[in-house]
Amino acid sequence: METDIVTCPHCGKRNRVPAAADGKPRCGSCHKPVPWIAAASDADFADVAEKSSVPVLVDLWATWCGPCRMVSPALEQLATERAGQLKLVKVDVDKAPAISQRFAVQAVPTLLLLAHGQVLGRQAGAAPVAVLRNWLDQTLSADSAKEARS
Repeated sequence: METDIVTCPHCGKRNRVPAAADGKPRCGSCHKPVPWIAAASDADFADVAEKSSVPVLVDLWATWCGPCRMVSPALEQLATERAGQLKLVKVDVDKAPAISQRFAVQAVPTLLLLAHGQVLGRQAGAAPVAVLRNWLDQTLSADSAKEARS
């Protein structure tokens, strides 16, 4: 399982953030939430994405895909804005064919929003950060409303 180095947006300190862990990553210096961005493969997707303690934005992408490279900074911005509330998991579809097949990915980028391993929403294609933020908010609020009715 990989560990990434993430710079705290609050104090600028660098932190080691594991791809999978219980709880939510916090800065070792200022103790505020740090962005949780991880890569996953067929082998570790369940641990990295499905067992997450926070909702997961899954980015199914490919290295050869121009729109994938264009949307990546927007996704990282959302992960930074929602540090402690959202985890961004990047899956290279060429290196994770089982995940691609499982979620019937026909085009990249494809974004999935997961909570407790369940797909809450799906978005195909690149979109500006404002559109993605709106999609996230609507999908998460619809899930919250559904849980409240249960």
